[in-house]
Amino acid sequence: MANKVLEKQILLEVNKNKLDIKGKDSAFYLRFVDHVETIAELYDELYAHHPGAADNFQGLLHTIARNWKQRKKKLRTRDNEKSKQEYWFLSNEINGMSLYVDRFCGKLNGMSSKLEYLENLGVNFLHLMPVFQSPEHASDGGYAVSDFRKVDSRLGTIDDLISLQKELNEKDMYLMLDIVLNHTSDQHEWAMKAKQGNPQYKDYYYFYPDRTIPDHLDESLPEIFPESSPGNFTYIKECDSWVMTVFHSYQWDLNYRNPRVLVEMLDTIFFYANLGVDVLRIDAPAFIWKQSGTTSQNLPQAHTILRLLKQCVQVAAPGMALLGEAIVAPKEIMKYFGTGDFTAKECDLAYNATQMALQWDMLATGDTRVMLAAQHLLLRKPYGTSWITYTRCHDDIGLGYDDDMISSSGYNPYAHRQFIKDYYSGSYSGSPASGALFSYNPKTGDARISGSLASLCGLEKAIEKKDTAAIEISIQKILMMQAHSFFLGGIPMLFYGDEAGYTNDYSYISDPGKIYDNRWLHRPLIDWKKNKLVNKKGTIEQKVYSGTQKLLALRKKLLMVADTKNLTWMTPHNIHVAGYIRTQHQQRLYCLFNFSGQHLSLTWYAFKEHLYPAPARLYDHWSSVQYEIKNDEQYFVLDPYGFYLLEVVE
Repeated sequence: MANKVLEKQILLEVNKNKLDIKGKDSAFYLRFVDHVETIAELYDELYAHHPGAADNFQGLLHTIARNWKQRKKKLRTRDNEKSKQEYWFLSNEINGMSLYVDRFCGKLNGMSSKLEYLENLGVNFLHLMPVFQSPEHASDGGYAVSDFRKVDSRLGTIDDLISLQKELNEKDMYLMLDIVLNHTSDQHEWAMKAKQGNPQYKDYYYFYPDRTIPDHLDESLPEIFPESSPGNFTYIKECDSWVMTVFHSYQWDLNYRNPRVLVEMLDTIFFYANLGVDVLRIDAPAFIWKQSGTTSQNLPQAHTILRLLKQCVQVAAPGMALLGEAIVAPKEIMKYFGTGDFTAKECDLAYNATQMALQWDMLATGDTRVMLAAQHLLLRKPYGTSWITYTRCHDDIGLGYDDDMISSSGYNPYAHRQFIKDYYSGSYSGSPASGALFSYNPKTGDARISGSLASLCGLEKAIEKKDTAAIEISIQKILMMQAHSFFLGGIPMLFYGDEAGYTNDYSYISDPGKIYDNRWLHRPLIDWKKNKLVNKKGTIEQKVYSGTQKLLALRKKLLMVADTKNLTWMTPHNIHVAGYIRTQHQQRLYCLFNFSGQHLSLTWYAFKEHLYPAPARLYDHWSSVQYEIKNDEQYFVLDPYGFYLLEVVE
């Protein structure tokens, strides 16, 4: 319960907004009173000594109350429906796709005609990549936002977005949008006013009169894009100052040491919530607090901000979940779910970026040991939170898993990463993959990997060579990689084009706004004539689409793959085979994946050691074959790049 001072502050906002706390707003009021003390404590951790602390805290409370007042009845009803489920986003029935609207179908008003395609595939959760206004040739794929509340004219209008959300809601589909908390475009209204020398808006960013402090900060700040955007500060001629630009020179880092920035961005969060967003993807949360002498990544204050935002959202938009896009080392990723008293009270969802990268490690090496070495960390994810699981997304593939995970598997970390980079960039002789190195740093040798799912699995080269056998192997790899991700636990997130076997798109080379960023390799422009081939039997598109469709349908059918902390990794009796068990009540599912191009044998004992009593029969949902479990000295044989979804038959 709130203390008297805080309760009085709440009542002030209740009266300002004419809320009916004895009637239709009673549940909101009770939530507000229940959370306000924690909100105040978290706020004070950050701003207790700021001269504007008191006024901005009242502004924060006002923002919560005002946005609840503006929340439409249908969204409040949807909040209540979600609250009847325990953590609605853990369901096995949610399957997602992430896409760029312009590259998928042109404009937002064109999405309606494509929903049937997505529904047939089995997708009911739609992540629209950034849709808000950003400069055409300095947008970072939409993550340099110049107006957080105006849909980019290239995509349509805010009314088009509202209309799409309404249609998704009618079809029981979910919507995810991005909020870019860390920075704005240099064309944002705040930045334009700062350029003019306005001190209020200069304080929204990190401005310095000369290079003294920037040079000191640069000693500990890493470079995010050393090839295309080296350094972390940009000189602004209009006001003769340097501004912090950790990502690109046109993306100005917001100054969260200023509580007014926090309140402004909280209001933006509620603007998205009141559009009907089900999951809000917080871009780059690891960077939102800066501190001298550190890398300014994953700092405790960043977690405090996220916890504070979560508390506020639970009060005024309780049905909206928060996704923290923290693509960081495994031990750091886990902290975004919350720690200590805030366990499972920070971000509801996070990208399982570690597992994604380790799948590609397994595919290149045929060895599962490095992946298994990461599981002691990843299994610590608290109940009530979940992953976004994926094989590809709009971003590159980083190799940020820990050196000791590689060393424990008998590899030299530097040499191992070099092999992975060579394998996928085509430098390794005999590799079937077609990819490219992204953000190569000549100082450290670090780099990430660009390329589509299909091209990295060998489909591009196989098609070029007209090698029918290699094409079939590539398709098998694609489906195995997707299956491993879909059934692992979390919301599976397809990246558009992967469902139809799209290979690399090289058209970005002729676009001056994209040529510097080879991640556009795997951000294809959809050709709907090509996509019609998903219905033509025997085509590559049909084989990939129908296989993906079947996997998503199986996921919706199998209750034990809901993410309820019910994952057990099988003992690696064969280092080329990854296996995990999903259980719920009496339902038990073995998921096996052969990351080798050879037929492999697995002792039948592997199916007995984790379950008691030992099962007698297994039914493979993928092949519709039933197996009798045999003696321990006999073997289950896995096809090259084969996968099996084996349910225990009582």
